[in-house]
Amino acid sequence: MRRRSEADTPRREVAPSLRALFGGEVAGAALSAGDGKTGARLERVQVGGRWYVCKHLHLADDWVMRASGDLGIRAVQVWKDGWLDRLPAAIDHTMVAAAWDERPEGRGAVLVMHDVVDHLVPEGDTPLPLEQHRRFVEHMARLHAAFWDAPPAPALLPMSTRLLLFGPGLGVTERARGGRDPVPTELVPEGWRRLRERAPNAAAVVADLLADPTPLLDGLAATPQTLLHGDWKAGNLGSHPDGRTILLDWAVPGVGPGCYDLAWYACLNQARLPETKAATFDRYRAALERNGIDTTGWWARQLALSLLALLLNFGWEKALGDDAELAWWVGQVPAAQGWLP
Repeated sequence: MRRRSEADTPRREVAPSLRALFGGEVAGAALSAGDGKTGARLERVQVGGRWYVCKHLHLADDWVMRASGDLGIRAVQVWKDGWLDRLPAAIDHTMVAAAWDERPEGRGAVLVMHDVVDHLVPEGDTPLPLEQHRRFVEHMARLHAAFWDAPPAPALLPMSTRLLLFGPGLGVTERARGGRDPVPTELVPEGWRRLRERAPNAAAVVADLLADPTPLLDGLAATPQTLLHGDWKAGNLGSHPDGRTILLDWAVPGVGPGCYDLAWYACLNQARLPETKAATFDRYRAALERNGIDTTGWWARQLALSLLALLLNFGWEKALGDDAELAWWVGQVPAAQGWLP
């Protein structure tokens, strides 16, 4: 399989404003953000007889942007620098244009996307159809294979920041700025408190790594790196009638271990998996092999450390859930510790 390089993809232009992009004012109707919880605003607009979805991004509105230090707006960077043009044909990112959004409190951006709402995964906790799940995992592997051994990308989200996104300090900073979103200000702090109560040994390991993630970063960096989407959850996924996967919300892209995307998929979609996590991991590994990636020598280490990384991100969320799910994730900690340098 030929992997397209940066030389194959010219940089795209970002319009100075939405008005300049569309040649005048465009009226839009607000959309529900579905299971989105970051504060970003969505609207549906019609231009030239076609419907599009506009996503407005600004630090003042979006707590994930603030938590990740997204001053350059990475969803725009990944678009204009040509990363999305190099995705495999099986992945539809839906983006057609981007524009800057100058506001008194600073620069934001607007992403213009094809309206694919009719093809997205329905909200809820119903397990995904097995065939659709298989395609998602297969297409994730194709994406990772297409960018295998990717070099560092300073404009995108570094792993050092990614691992700390939802740490205990998030609630402190969001409350200090007067934030009212319940996820960072209430659920995250309460979840970390509950993890210390329900799984004190695992909580201690996670706390040490949140204080100094260097061992985990070094362990993951010693394994192959690729392009990460960073948020493979059902709310960002869909399927076209021809089988292509819709992959929305490129807010936290970066270079890192492919198993991190896989672990995120298993973590955030745990209620919707139509097969076990272990079967899902095996399916992804087999798909990598089919796409020309040799998984010998690094697979066990990268998977174990990626699962531990997800506990740094969502140990708080698992501590607010049921016993079996928490026990599964806590049970991954000893094996992962054995792979830390």
